[in-house]
Amino acid sequence: MVAEQGSVRVDSWIWSVRLTKTRSLAAAACRAGHVRVNGERVKPAQAVRPGDEVRLFHAGRERIVVVSRLVHKRVGAPVAAECYVDNSPPPPPREVLAAVGLRDRGAGRPTKRERREIEQLRGRS
Repeated sequence: MVAEQGSVRVDSWIWSVRLTKTRSLAAAACRAGHVRVNGERVKPAQAVRPGDEVRLFHAGRERIVVVSRLVHKRVGAPVAAECYVDNSPPPPPREVLAAVGLRDRGAGRPTKRERREIEQLRGRS
């Protein structure tokens, strides 16, 4: 169902346009501070309108979308793609994601020094 005017809850809209798999995941992302509308952290019930910029950090990457159409119910992927303009940076290449340090089986927990090396390898501070 496509809305002509008004506003829609941000968690419902994120789920409706298939940015998250479930509405409860969308609401949890809002509560955790992973959703911003026009630069402001929002609660799940925050209203979105056409023209709003929604930033969602989900599944290890940031999605930046501009609302072009409102939907109240979940729609198919082709219709969902028409409801926003995707300004997200491209996802990192698989080689970067696959650079995870693996430990030998039975080696136990990493020491503090090894943990710092692993975090540095992953690109975290």
